Amino acid sequence: MDKTIVLSTHNKGKLVEFEGLAERLGLKIITRDEAGIPHDFDVVEDGTTFEENSYKKAYEVMKMCGLPTMADDSGLMVDALDGQPGVYSSRFGGVEGDAVRNYTKLLKMMEGLKGDERKAHFTTVITLVYPDGETIVSKGECHGHITEEPKGELGFGYDPVFIAEGFDKTFAELGPEVKNGVSHRAKALEELERILSER
Repeated sequence: MDKTIVLSTHNKGKLVEFEGLAERLGLKIITRDEAGIPHDFDVVEDGTTFEENSYKKAYEVMKMCGLPTMADDSGLMVDALDGQPGVYSSRFGGVEGDAVRNYTKLLKMMEGLKGDERKAHFTTVITLVYPDGETIVSKGECHGHITEEPKGELGFGYDPVFIAEGFDKTFAELGPEVKNGVSHRAKALEELERILSER
């Protein structure tokens, strides 16, 4: 089984999360920079599904470096908002990667919603593309609900406004060690490891 995999992301929060999980699962993650990918090389995420965007990010970087490459596309889906923000999660507030703008807009849209109306889930789709064309896809979900105000300083993205089922604190209050055991990304990576171990 290939142990070294390029992670196609500039998101430092994701990188830390993947490295922690990968270490536990016996994989070695290297960055795009370590794989020799120009820092200004960007993949346009124009897919309408997590699967499409995840594949495109992995495939385009793999073509450039010739190494097995993994990419994820993740997002938050709110039931009462017909699955929004979905694939637009990272730019929901109008500026790519501006977490505060993203969750502020979300909270504004959800004003007045109570109880089950605040149900939501994170979804991650991970695609691993090999130079020979083999493609492996895994998916993970983490269900919970959206708070009425942000709490916590330890997470990134929508972590300050999301409480997972079985918890009474946001991901941003729980911190990465707890989050990595139950998150959508953890579940997707564990599923990927299960698939790889059976190859």
